Amino acid sequence: MLRVVLSAERATHPWSPTTVMSLGAEGATVHYAGDYPLRRIQQAGRRLSEQGVLAVALEGPAWSYDRQWAFYSGFRPTRGDVALKWASSDEDELELLNVRRHVTEWACRTINATPQEMYPEQLAQEAIRCLESLALPGQVSAELISGEALAEQGWVGTWSVGRASVHAPVMAIIDYNPTGDSEAPVAACLVGKGITFDSGGYSIKSSAGMVAMKCDMAGAATVTAALAYAIAQGLKQRVKLILCCAENLIDGNAYKLGDILHYKNGVDVEIVNTDAEGRLVLADGLIVASETNAPLIIDAATLTGAAMMAVGEDYNALFGLDKALVLRAQQVGELVQEPAWPLPLEKWHQQQCPSAYADTANSRPVKGGGASNAAGFLSRFVREDGKGWLHIDLAAAFRDSSDAHWATGATGLGIAHIAALLLA
Repeated sequence: MLRVVLSAERATHPWSPTTVMSLGAEGATVHYAGDYPLRRIQQAGRRLSEQGVLAVALEGPAWSYDRQWAFYSGFRPTRGDVALKWASSDEDELELLNVRRHVTEWACRTINATPQEMYPEQLAQEAIRCLESLALPGQVSAELISGEALAEQGWVGTWSVGRASVHAPVMAIIDYNPTGDSEAPVAACLVGKGITFDSGGYSIKSSAGMVAMKCDMAGAATVTAALAYAIAQGLKQRVKLILCCAENLIDGNAYKLGDILHYKNGVDVEIVNTDAEGRLVLADGLIVASETNAPLIIDAATLTGAAMMAVGEDYNALFGLDKALVLRAQQVGELVQEPAWPLPLEKWHQQQCPSAYADTANSRPVKGGGASNAAGFLSRFVREDGKGWLHIDLAAAFRDSSDAHWATGATGLGIAHIAALLLA
């Protein structure tokens, strides 16, 4: 293993005094002094990974929990395994690092998996297994509603988006109940977009826009991993996880522009863009969540490119009509070093996708305010004018290519944030 130590001193190389790392006979030294030390540490991890280093041992007293995690985030490759020995001697901190690594690697493997491997039912089953691996026996139960049963029960969004695929769409309602009481109240619901591949449907994407669309189920993977991480940290309250899983493909049976979907809560939606499918499946999940009367509902999705344009790839975007909850979520994100930034959402955003034929369309035919308009659409499907509801647009969940801090593919950003919101 390559020995890696931290130094608060700047590198002494005359040709590069601002370098983040130096190599010597004793191993590697990470120079974290300067602005944004955690980013500098993560950058050093990425550089070692790019140089082909496969095994490191973090040594020395300067490695705090956050610094170790920052290094791991950069060091973790897209493919293959690496060996990393944490510097922590505290058993609780060591256990927390190991379980966070476990759930993050599960989520990243799941998101990076090919659409052939990770189709809707497979995603649902993988999520159940992930939670069962960390919960006690009997604490996790699940109901899977698949294929024609979705249409029969009125889950029109998930059914319509996924019906053109040979892989049936699935809604997974997973119940984590550590209380042992089947009548225990649901403390929170997590809703995840699980589009395992998104062609755009008849509003078809270009090849360049479609090639990474295996990642469109990152919302489902992120909320699953977040619940798993919270369980491992001792979550004692009942939480329901609703995953809305489908492949958005083209076939003679596919849903079409001009179709009108009649949702169970009475909202009628005209389809004007089959590539605005994520909000259609999430609407089903939000109806399920609202029916539980849970005081906290969080949905997460790789929903809009507009959110990424607004906040970049280092932040996730926050939306909510409950302003106090949005502020608290932003503060929690800062505490766990997974920053998220609020974008505008008001009740009038519900009217930003007008339709002459239905209560609303699923998109706007013109550009502008796309992320807020999508959140406004979702707000139609939560109870009490959005009290206790938080929407997270996962702008930072996936990288199309590597950069100075991240390998190509899934990042895992959002997992610790959502877990902390559950535990709070």
